[in-house]
Amino acid sequence: MSNPRPIGVFDSGIGGLTVVKALRDRLPNETILYLGDTARVPYGSKSPETVQRYALELAQMLVQKNAKAMVVACNTVSSIALPLLTRKFSVPVIGVIEPGARAALEATRNRHVGVIGTRATIRSGAYEKALRSTDNNVLVSSRACPLLVPLIEEGLLDDDVTDRVIVRYLEPLLSEGIDTLVLGCTHYPLLSVAIGRALGGEITLVDSAQNCATAVQEILDRQSLRSPATQHGELHVALTDAADNFLNVARDALQLSFGEIELQALP
Repeated sequence: MSNPRPIGVFDSGIGGLTVVKALRDRLPNETILYLGDTARVPYGSKSPETVQRYALELAQMLVQKNAKAMVVACNTVSSIALPLLTRKFSVPVIGVIEPGARAALEATRNRHVGVIGTRATIRSGAYEKALRSTDNNVLVSSRACPLLVPLIEEGLLDDDVTDRVIVRYLEPLLSEGIDTLVLGCTHYPLLSVAIGRALGGEITLVDSAQNCATAVQEILDRQSLRSPATQHGELHVALTDAADNFLNVARDALQLSFGEIELQALP
């Protein structure tokens, strides 16, 4: 059996395009509808109740566009609203935190995992909960890295300033003895080369976007929702407000091809 309907992906802005890139690479036959809430980004400073309301609105828009599965390509929403979305909608809902935590536990050798993310994600403790729900003995060191997203959105992906900020953020985690690092923000895969340089060869990098794509594939296979092998997957991008320069940064860095951006009115 197969199902040609699209996969819906939403994020508070454009950072979730890293998840889209991973999905495109892994599932080239799938059509993807990406919805970025550029009118209300960032979500990290909003209350949990507001984030939940925004998430329900975006998810409803994708369901109305006939999405067969929903991917929450935002760590903040995944940490706050995933149970609510799972209850409200009948289609599979996949977040980025559980797949990333699972991959980190498979990768770590000394049971000491580092997590970097936005202040909201780190404050939520969502990765610690996800890691310890499987292995109560795992040691987790977390660090908020608030300067990384602005640097990425300025296009400073390969820049001395960014390299120095990364080293400043990662030095405490390295001194604490982590052997695995989770990129707990969907922007961060755009800095994976720079972060890899700062870590050296001994630390395993866990990209939650890649692992989220793996989880989506597994669910589609399990529920017979994969598109026909003959289908040519397309990518459609809609935003709730005009895009800024970061859309070009993401498109160039990820080598994503999409046509005209649709402006999606909020309810």
